[in-house]
Amino acid sequence: MDAMKQFNRQQYLNIETFRKSGEGVKTPVWFAQDGEILYVLTLADSGKVKRIRNNGRVNVAACKMNGKVTAEWTSAQASEVTDPEITASVNRLLEKKYGLMKKIFDKQRANKGTKETILELKLIG
Repeated sequence: MDAMKQFNRQQYLNIETFRKSGEGVKTPVWFAQDGEILYVLTLADSGKVKRIRNNGRVNVAACKMNGKVTAEWTSAQASEVTDPEITASVNRLLEKKYGLMKKIFDKQRANKGTKETILELKLIG
């Protein structure tokens, strides 16, 4: 089975990032898919972003909202997106996918003054 197919029509993916000790930390997140690339919008100062800056190797799997994995874990390489055009495109994909919920979260983030970042996930293998 093509590993990317598990994400078709899914609302959440579980991303496992790794601490310097090697311990995995799993987090369910919203995501957008564009061809063979998965994108995650998250807070720029979140733990997962800090761990990815240190080690871009991650594991991902489709999951339920509570993080319960519904498919096989797949290795991926994660990095932050810095291109404003890609960031804008990903935000449009997320708005289309999550609609009103995305707008509510954006408003909450803006009110708190927190910064966000986009993570790009490329499956390995």
